[in-house]
Amino acid sequence: MGEKLSLSYNENVSKLNEILNLDTNFDIIRKGIRVAGRDACIYFIDGFLEEAIMEKLLEFFYKLKPEEMPETARQMVDHVVPYVEVSVITEQDDLIKNLLSGVTCLLIDGYDACIGLDCRSYPMRSVDEPSKDKALRGSKDGFVETLVFNTALIRRRIRSPKLTMEILTAGKTSQTDIVLCYMENRVDRKLLRELRGRINTIKLDSLTMNQESLAECIYERKWVNPFPKFKFTERPDAASAAILEGNIVVLVDNSPQAMIVPTSVFDIVEEADDYYFPPVTGSYLRLTRFLIAIITLLLTPTFLLLFQNPQWVPEWLAFIQIKEPVNVPIVWQFLILELAIDGMRLAAINTPSMLSTPLSVTAGIVLGQFTVDSGWFNAEIMMYMAFVAIANYTQSSYELSYALKFMRLIMLVLTSLFGLWGYIAGFALTLAAIAGNKTIAGKSYIYPLFPLNLNQLKKRFLRLRLKEETEGK
Repeated sequence: MGEKLSLSYNENVSKLNEILNLDTNFDIIRKGIRVAGRDACIYFIDGFLEEAIMEKLLEFFYKLKPEEMPETARQMVDHVVPYVEVSVITEQDDLIKNLLSGVTCLLIDGYDACIGLDCRSYPMRSVDEPSKDKALRGSKDGFVETLVFNTALIRRRIRSPKLTMEILTAGKTSQTDIVLCYMENRVDRKLLRELRGRINTIKLDSLTMNQESLAECIYERKWVNPFPKFKFTERPDAASAAILEGNIVVLVDNSPQAMIVPTSVFDIVEEADDYYFPPVTGSYLRLTRFLIAIITLLLTPTFLLLFQNPQWVPEWLAFIQIKEPVNVPIVWQFLILELAIDGMRLAAINTPSMLSTPLSVTAGIVLGQFTVDSGWFNAEIMMYMAFVAIANYTQSSYELSYALKFMRLIMLVLTSLFGLWGYIAGFALTLAAIAGNKTIAGKSYIYPLFPLNLNQLKKRFLRLRLKEETEGK
């Protein structure tokens, strides 16, 4: 239990002024007022206050008469204060936490509690469609960095009393707000208890990188396996759909992304467009995404294997063989280009938007034409790597794209060293990494493939009619 507030107004104010260091912190403001002839003051953070609401409340407090003042702060909150989001704070630590979260705190002489007035107005951007999780159809809104707006976007889509928004905090210093969103009648109770327990036992000073810091704390197994353990989305419709399927969506304050648990590899490959188009089109998009993911993994190692063993190439595929002299070993060309593509991607992120187009054209000409003419790279290698680089963006998950990239690099190295056996070993290692991965609930990462559930497996590969999917649950 923390230290209780005192009946002495001056004692409370003196302690708060010392703790908050008002003489130095310009954005923490204390304003003295009179309420029904009593000394009082409000504490608030400059920039978090909704001034229009506060002005109306102050006008009300100034008009209060001594005979209208109740005996306790609880009675004051329940029967006098004309505002909805108001609470009674009795402990000093809770007062500090609420104040630094943006709640306006009112202290009145004669009350051993503080009145919390939640008239916050956070700085925020608009709920525009996220730049990464775009959809050709469907809603065009996206999560923002303000937690309460994100929960409202989900509430707007699921108007059920069974939808639960449970708030927790983590980080000794940051006191970061975390919300668990789930359907009371559909959630996995065991997973919910485990997740809640892991968050409550986090021993960190702060969640520096928001959701990534949280993910590393709640996933207790080793992170050597590169395949993603969570699915992230910035789309409220995707998060709402996951909640209705019985999953838990984790929202972290100051983060515009929702974390969905538990997550299998089939969940990560799915996208919103699969459901915003008719079943035939949605199935085609989903199967295409699966196929391209496999091609991006196998294309360059397969080409390297065939280059090492030209006798395996049938006559009708003879055109794929390299015609020009090979000055740099093929495997090194692939590895250098893998690194160069990531370098260009990082450069594009840090390039001003007005310069990104001309610089991209220049880089394409220089790295494409002149590197081939100079003999550093062969044209066939450039073409295959260009396909792989573009095809990676068919996956909405960055984590899955990089997992496939890491396994592709391993396959390239093993194939160059051991030929066919290295190729087989690399592919087997990839399958083992996928099959051996576990969800946060400790279940199979490749369900419903293992354990086998044909009805659910069909729904993972094909986009069925909504009625059929509902009946299958």
